[in-house]
Amino acid sequence: MDFALISSIFDTLRVSPPLRLTLLDASTLASAHVPPFPPDAPALIVNVDSNELALQVKEVLLAAYPSEHEIHVVQGDVARQKRIGELENSVGSWFIPPLGEGTSFESFAEIVAHLRAPNGCPWDREQTHESLRKHLLEESYEAISAIDSGNFADMREEFGDLLLQIVLQAQIANEEKQFNVSEVIQGIHSKIVRRHPHVFGDVELNGVDEVLANWEKLKEQERGGKEAEKGILDGVPVSLPALSQAQEYQDRAARVGFDWNDIDGVLDKLKEEIEEVKSAETDFELASEIGDLFFALVNLARWKNVDAESALRGTNAKFKKRFAFVEQGAKKQGRNLSELSLDEMESLWQAAKKWD
Repeated sequence: MDFALISSIFDTLRVSPPLRLTLLDASTLASAHVPPFPPDAPALIVNVDSNELALQVKEVLLAAYPSEHEIHVVQGDVARQKRIGELENSVGSWFIPPLGEGTSFESFAEIVAHLRAPNGCPWDREQTHESLRKHLLEESYEAISAIDSGNFADMREEFGDLLLQIVLQAQIANEEKQFNVSEVIQGIHSKIVRRHPHVFGDVELNGVDEVLANWEKLKEQERGGKEAEKGILDGVPVSLPALSQAQEYQDRAARVGFDWNDIDGVLDKLKEEIEEVKSAETDFELASEIGDLFFALVNLARWKNVDAESALRGTNAKFKKRFAFVEQGAKKQGRNLSELSLDEMESLWQAAKKWD
């Protein structure tokens, strides 16, 4: 790194070099997909020596910075301010001011650790892995609801709430000398690289089916090295909702070849399960056969590339909306819902369907 160049850049900017600064050559940054430095600290990108390189670096920066974030472009003894979204033709060196407080993962981990510190929050300091379990589950479901709603503002907020639970759990483990958040990140980083040899290695795979089949082979090898008695399905959480659990079981079994040859087998099995529900003689048999029917329906969803859990959640939401319409219809007539006949409720129900 040419420190004389760095000194001349800040002389041109007429500011002192910051005590904390990330220095990167533009060619190094251009090969990344996200900036490899925290956006709440200043950065200096040098040797942006072509319009093509400027465009590449700009696209990397946009993964973490808004397009309107202003930076300083220094060329010779001239400095100009430009928005990141306007940098495609800006050769020279780029000084990027901090994005703002609380915009890096490191600053977030720090604030969570502060909550757990002696001068932190009494509630946060009392929490344990077990006491936070219900909050992790609740935040997961709220994040799923935000996804289902398609509301990106809600998604952003709920993903933040979910991230808080992960980092808080890691902080508690760190205090107990078990592991820290860096080890959590390193673990999943290593797993991603290991399980994607077709991306980070020299393995050639064609299509999603081959990728998933190889994924299961790699996981089987990993299980063999840890607990040989565990099977393919043992890694599926028992706490998953039943529909999600059934579909994950079926997905994993299918990846190793345990599946119908075509969808006709799935449909025939569905018909068979319906007949067995009809012929069930005891309450126990009926419950068992209905469970088998649900499982067969999930398999049909899987074959049609439909997420069974999401499909049912969508239908539940639709039912709730339509039923509320029926309730409002009764109120508009000055009647209680229970006072309506089935035909009257059906009429309102059909009207509700037109508003879907």
